[in-house]
Amino acid sequence: MDVTLARTFLAVVDTGSFVGASEQVYVTQSTVSMRIKSLEEQLGKVLFVRGKSGAALTPAGVQFQKHAQAMVRVWEHARLEIALPEGFDTALTVGGQYSLWDGYLLQWVSHFRAQQPNIAIRAQMGFSEALMHGLVDGTLDLGVMYTPQGRPGFEVEMLFEDQLLLTSSEDIANEEWQRNYVYIDWGPEFRADHSLNFPEVSTPGVYLELGSLSVQYLLTEQACGYIPRRIALPYLESGALKLVPGAPVFSYPAYVVYPTEGDPQLTVAILRGLKDMAPAQAANRFS
Repeated sequence: MDVTLARTFLAVVDTGSFVGASEQVYVTQSTVSMRIKSLEEQLGKVLFVRGKSGAALTPAGVQFQKHAQAMVRVWEHARLEIALPEGFDTALTVGGQYSLWDGYLLQWVSHFRAQQPNIAIRAQMGFSEALMHGLVDGTLDLGVMYTPQGRPGFEVEMLFEDQLLLTSSEDIANEEWQRNYVYIDWGPEFRADHSLNFPEVSTPGVYLELGSLSVQYLLTEQACGYIPRRIALPYLESGALKLVPGAPVFSYPAYVVYPTEGDPQLTVAILRGLKDMAPAQAANRFS
């Protein structure tokens, strides 16, 4: 069976429609329909019930879903292992939320490489929705994100509570912070909380999608903005950044998501490392 058919099937499951699947796998809706028809003919079963509200799995489709996920994962692992450089036994593809790399996941990569030098690591960034897509279609082996989605065949474990603090490179009164405010985009979760807490900040003067690089802008331009606590911590301790008094702290639990059917020894090593490297948020005065 062509793995493309399995990917297309999972895209329909993920989006709930043939239209949504066509956008996810970058083909026309008619191509999606032909692929699903071909898959159903090969299996001898109807996989979806089509309706005005979208496409719903039949009992046969529910049964096939776990096999499609396994098929895609096996294909991706085979493709990656064939391309492995000499000296490596296997490869691990890790996806992480943009805001979780600096001050956490990069350090974990170094730690893991020291513990497992025979495993090649490929790292990717994305928001929670895209990372879940990667896990489902087998292009990711594990993902670390704020808002995981419960899916059959995957485990979800909380790692730590991430905090975003409103910091400034100059002493500023609570009512003056908007004067030099920089909107730093940390993803959909932050956008929702920011809109709820600051409805008046609709058009910021500076809007950055630069992740932790935004700290350098705050420092050089005498501005303020939200920064993850683990990134802001050394600047707060040195006095280069200050907390804006009275500003709300946004907290987001960080989770790891991984396939249930994986190498148990490798999974244990990964989870132990991720938990050992997790920042201890509550232990510091800057919270």
